[in-house]
Amino acid sequence: MTRPNIVFIFSDQQRADTMGYAGDEVAITPHLDRLALEGSVFRRCLASSPVCMTTRASVMTGLQVHQHGVWAFADPGIRFGQSHVRNIQSAGYRTGVVGKTHLWRHGGGHASDHLEEMADWGFDDARETTGPSESVDTDSIYTDYLAENGLLATHRNYLNLYLNSQRPLPWELPSSQLPTEAHLDMFIASLAEDWLRDNVSESQPFYLQVNFGGPHDPWDSPPEYRRMYNADHMVPSIGAEQSGPVSPLVSLLREHAPAKLDQMSRAENQVMKAKYYAKVTLIDDCVGRVIEALESKGLMGNTWIVFSSDHGEMLGDHGLLAKKNFYEGAVNVPCLFRPPGGGETQQSRALMSHLDIVATLIDIAGAPELIKSDGRSLLPMLDDRLQDTHQAAVLSELGLPPSVYTMVRTDRYKLSIDARSRAAIDLYDMQDDPDELRNLVNELDYQLIKSDLIENMLNPMISDLDTSAW
Repeated sequence: MTRPNIVFIFSDQQRADTMGYAGDEVAITPHLDRLALEGSVFRRCLASSPVCMTTRASVMTGLQVHQHGVWAFADPGIRFGQSHVRNIQSAGYRTGVVGKTHLWRHGGGHASDHLEEMADWGFDDARETTGPSESVDTDSIYTDYLAENGLLATHRNYLNLYLNSQRPLPWELPSSQLPTEAHLDMFIASLAEDWLRDNVSESQPFYLQVNFGGPHDPWDSPPEYRRMYNADHMVPSIGAEQSGPVSPLVSLLREHAPAKLDQMSRAENQVMKAKYYAKVTLIDDCVGRVIEALESKGLMGNTWIVFSSDHGEMLGDHGLLAKKNFYEGAVNVPCLFRPPGGGETQQSRALMSHLDIVATLIDIAGAPELIKSDGRSLLPMLDDRLQDTHQAAVLSELGLPPSVYTMVRTDRYKLSIDARSRAAIDLYDMQDDPDELRNLVNELDYQLIKSDLIENMLNPMISDLDTSAW
């Protein structure tokens, strides 16, 4: 039997709830909706960490954050450990990546300087860009393309405006001045098309990662994408009064939030959200281009398409932007599996994480399992019928030692702790309080629940977390 190809599409900073298939009546996402219609949706997939480089290290290694040790900034040295890409490569697959990997620290130089590192990870063919903001001072085939077309100054002038200390507020940010086809994510879609043209062979299956830079800010979509949305139709962000203590994570984020964010009006909030949604639709069109490329080569009948994101985007919920906290907006990410030839539409509430996606990719490829990974393959239920149970609990971790925080999510509760002291800082009943407005951590009626979660769920999962050097 011919082994299936795998295309793993990975966006950046994309919430799980801003697509049509997720029940959002405003979102314009026909291509992702199609994948959902022809496959399986996991509604409760949690990021290994609500930080880019940290999560990507987990995706590559299949390890929890405290196991691989990349708490904030990429550590190229971990490529000499285990890699799910290398395991898939060893199973006979042609492996490739296009777009942003964030597996090394940006700041000067050219992405091509890191081709050897990409080979060490297991990629036979890497066509790497940076993310949007990193392209200000790190070159890649994308900035080469812009320079060749006389567009690099336009691109970098825009980003310097966005990154300036006097930057426009999120609802004030203008569109990029680049032509639509020159947008970073459109360029990454073209890289995927080129990779599929150059690397598909009847004699060897392939595994391709397509890593988009959006919908991560800046929300710079071309004008035609912004015109697709009426800000008046956007549902305002979660802004109701919260009760209970505020975690140190949230306090720090609010302290460093853009000026006036806490004074954002309803109308400004809706305009801001419309700009994010425009970027989501841009990503959706880029996904559509990948699908079209697969269809044009007759590959949809023998290719798994998997879609997820590294973490979410707060988008004004609880007065916050971006990530670096454990609210649902930051940690709940999309997760779609479309099998070869398409399948029955299914949705699951099973708890799972990035590590389970990685285990599933390995299982699909028939590759050796990763060592010490907490990931469990979803393939048995994908081959049969989805269940609403998978993991009893999942972890997400965040921080910079010695300030490190760990969150454990069970079917009903979400608890976060200071990883060093094991002191609880947040406890939410996700069944009765899905908007996370009531922190129960100090309420007497929940002390036994809190203790049980720490002792019987969280502590066993972080038993190998060593804080002695912090």
